[in-house]
Amino acid sequence: MQGAGGTEGGVGKFFIGLFMMCGGFYMLFNAVMVQSSFGMGYGMYGVQAFGGNISITSGMIMIPFILGIAMVFYNVKSLLGWVLALGSLGALLFGVIASLHFNLRNMSLFELLVILILAFGGLALFLSSMRSQGKAGVN
Repeated sequence: MQGAGGTEGGVGKFFIGLFMMCGGFYMLFNAVMVQSSFGMGYGMYGVQAFGGNISITSGMIMIPFILGIAMVFYNVKSLLGWVLALGSLGALLFGVIASLHFNLRNMSLFELLVILILAFGGLALFLSSMRSQGKAGVN
């Protein structure tokens, strides 16, 4: 009879590992706090120009976006309009993602150990269930 991953046996290990892994990673991701320092005055990029460093803010990126959208609505075949709109949208998305900060919430060492044991112990059990179980003493 075929078991987990098309191998012999391992169905129990598969489901126990799957439940442990899902529970552990859920608890881990639930413990991560995401903060952003993104705002319209937030300096996203620095450019060396005119002998100094000029900071480009996220609000400044909206100017080429607005121009690009206006050009696309005026003439949908305007390559410059599409480049401006999509390029500034990409820069804005990159700036938002780059301004994210991830912090682990305060927890006891016991809570952290339980989360890590569930997540990575479950992952190891899940993956080991995919191996062929064979006879004892045979690898």
